[in-house]
Amino acid sequence: MKISELGHAAGCDVQTIRYYEREGLLSEPARTDSGYRDYGPEHLARLQFIRHCRALDIPLSEVRQLLDYARSPKESCQATNDLLDAHIERVNERIRSLQHLRRELTALRSCCDGGRDKPCAILASFEATQS
Repeated sequence: MKISELGHAAGCDVQTIRYYEREGLLSEPARTDSGYRDYGPEHLARLQFIRHCRALDIPLSEVRQLLDYARSPKESCQATNDLLDAHIERVNERIRSLQHLRRELTALRSCCDGGRDKPCAILASFEATQS
């Protein structure tokens, strides 16, 4: 299949596919006599694997590691678990950070009663942090 067909089948654009090729995450396809890339089902499967990892917010460096682990499945289970455990902890930290941000924004929002007869307390607090 051509690169546009691969992109359509995997739900990504051509530039992403070319980027993954440059990064070594996706192997170079064979070329047709006319020079077009000719992708096979293995390219689609690899691209879907990469896209699934990215949907889980796994960084490309870790996607590369997971692809390496997939080459030796008997030895990869603990390494894969360790990688995912570290990723889960980063997600937990982001959740804690976002919860803190929500508390700060909620507290800030409570400073304003919505009245228009005095300066906005929220904007005043922003200006106070600039001084």
